[in-house]
Amino acid sequence: MYDDYRLEPDYRRYPKVPLERRAGAFAIDFLSVWFISSFFASNLFFQWLVFLPTWLILRVLIVEKNRGQSLGRWALDIKIIDPRFNRIPELFALVKREIILGCGSALAIAGLQINVRNGLSMLLLLAPLLIDCSLALLDETNNLAFHDRVAETFLVQTERGFSLDLRLKKIFGQIQRSMRK
Repeated sequence: MYDDYRLEPDYRRYPKVPLERRAGAFAIDFLSVWFISSFFASNLFFQWLVFLPTWLILRVLIVEKNRGQSLGRWALDIKIIDPRFNRIPELFALVKREIILGCGSALAIAGLQINVRNGLSMLLLLAPLLIDCSLALLDETNNLAFHDRVAETFLVQTERGFSLDLRLKKIFGQIQRSMRK
């Protein structure tokens, strides 16, 4: 009787993260892990062998120990939660989520390294990550990407972090004001 019972989260009670912040946090994490794995760039296979475990360490183990924040999410005041229980997701949910994102990111690395030498291959290798993340654009109410739906996770804004985007806006505003004088 209660086997099919699932708690449906009410996403409206959580502060929604703007898509540009999500993309910025992902870019920080992606570029930092790509930088580490690029030291093993002699072969794409070896680079992937370093990229995927490093990705899982940054996006699963550190997130679990750092109250739902990876490096990029900490820099932009974002936290990952399980909205059904209002807490950090379980380890299995994080692994599920980050394997989807990590594999898409590893394919994107191959596509970006091909660059414009073979544009069709580049687009095909970038497609899984683009499709996954573009679902967040289509979901206007909750901004849930494919990996969020599969792992049943949600990104929320938090006050715990570095507020890099707000600090950069402030610096650029000061530069603009000083240039007008």
